[in-house]
Amino acid sequence: SRMRTRRDQFPGSRSNNSPATMRLHLLPPLLLLALVCPPSLGQGEKRKLQIGIKKRVEECSMRSRKSDTLHMHYTGRLEDGTEFDSSVPRGTPFTFTLGTGQVIKGWDQGLLGMCEGEKRKLVIPPELGYGDRGAPPKIPGGATLVFEVELLKIERRSEL
Repeated sequence: SRMRTRRDQFPGSRSNNSPATMRLHLLPPLLLLALVCPPSLGQGEKRKLQIGIKKRVEECSMRSRKSDTLHMHYTGRLEDGTEFDSSVPRGTPFTFTLGTGQVIKGWDQGLLGMCEGEKRKLVIPPELGYGDRGAPPKIPGGATLVFEVELLKIERRSEL
């Protein structure tokens, strides 16, 4: 049968075990593996930004977009739950212009299309956060960041 001949061609059998023959027999399974299996989930893997809506807003007349000034409350944690920063205890919202590189890329991307009063949870991979360098001493290199954010106010310059 077919299975027996294939099995007979592995090391220890009496058939031709030249390196070329072995390579030919390994090639189809390796090709199949490459097609079926996703790329390795190792260090070089690019993970995606995850956005979860924690509180929706029913009446939403304006959604955040690039160049809007946003007033946010946020709490930032590492994956293990360690809090590294929060605007909430300070009582002063964090204000910045969206989409202009004033904040990490995970924020510039993850806060688009938000409504005033909406709350989101952002899980930000290092590539969209502080990367391999981190932000010592509180944020180690390669850290995935978890932010709970609330959009308090959108300021938009009127179009001319």
